[in-house]
Amino acid sequence: MSREKDIITRIANQLPRSDKQLNNLFESDSEIIQFDFTKLLFTVDEFSDEDHFRDHDPYILGWNLTVATISDILASGGLPIYYGHSVMIDKNKWDDFYLERFSTGIADVLKKTKACFIGGDVGSSDHWHYTGIALGETNNTVTRIGAKSGDIILMTGQIGVGNLEAALNLYSRNLLLNKILKHYKTYLAIRFNESKLISQYATSCIDSSDGVLNAVNTLSDLNHTGFELTHTPYLRNGVLACKILSKPKELLLMGECGEYELVFTIDKKDLASFLQKSKEQKLSFSHIGCMIEEPGKILATNNSYIDFSGFNISARDYKDVNLYLDALNNYIDRHGNK
Repeated sequence: MSREKDIITRIANQLPRSDKQLNNLFESDSEIIQFDFTKLLFTVDEFSDEDHFRDHDPYILGWNLTVATISDILASGGLPIYYGHSVMIDKNKWDDFYLERFSTGIADVLKKTKACFIGGDVGSSDHWHYTGIALGETNNTVTRIGAKSGDIILMTGQIGVGNLEAALNLYSRNLLLNKILKHYKTYLAIRFNESKLISQYATSCIDSSDGVLNAVNTLSDLNHTGFELTHTPYLRNGVLACKILSKPKELLLMGECGEYELVFTIDKKDLASFLQKSKEQKLSFSHIGCMIEEPGKILATNNSYIDFSGFNISARDYKDVNLYLDALNNYIDRHGNK
């Protein structure tokens, strides 16, 4: 068990829980509460400059933090209905213009999802800090539990959006990277319509808030399966950044600055129907692999093979991000074949 999960478990074990809560710890992206004839979904997410979102554009920062918060609701098959937050502003940088643009970014996401803001709290510090709170509802919940060997693994979007964002933040002084990707803007995608379709077919679902490898690994561990990834739809600019920085592109998969996409499994017999529905609704998904029997955890694309069965590297265990990246690189060197 990771240190983070150990802390959560120790705290939760001391707190009273409702018999109307339908999920156990770690089983769902949102907490699921039976309320009359519907199911309520609740999530809280915390962000700071340690998450490596660039904050030079307040509108984009507000947009991305809100999308990142409600992705838990969407991963659970729900619709966000209410939203709140606690904002700790950077008292040295966030002026009135910044606050207005930041808030407009939040508002535009809420308008697109038809969620309403209901309140929050504000403070100031030397560094910004944001806590997003979302309440949703659903009649068709999807959790992280239910996948089995043979199920197909799919995802929305591309791999590496969040890790590219982190790289542009961490390596902002790299002259070549800055020259080529200086004007690149990261807008996290709202997978509102995709979530509706996924909830009708998925055997399990999770968002990629901690990266795609972490998402697949979590589904694998919770469902006592292995996995084989055979297709990795890497973001093109992410691959370019890796080349500039002399880093393996697999870091886009392994890194924990996630893209907040939806990673899910479907029974093989339902795949054709799902793809037909997605075509009719003009929605796009990538088939990235399948669940297999334990203990295999494999990345096996055309030009690389990495055994992840012993992978246990967590960014939260490293105070220095460079040491974390070195650990990922070393893992690839020790467990990969190209």
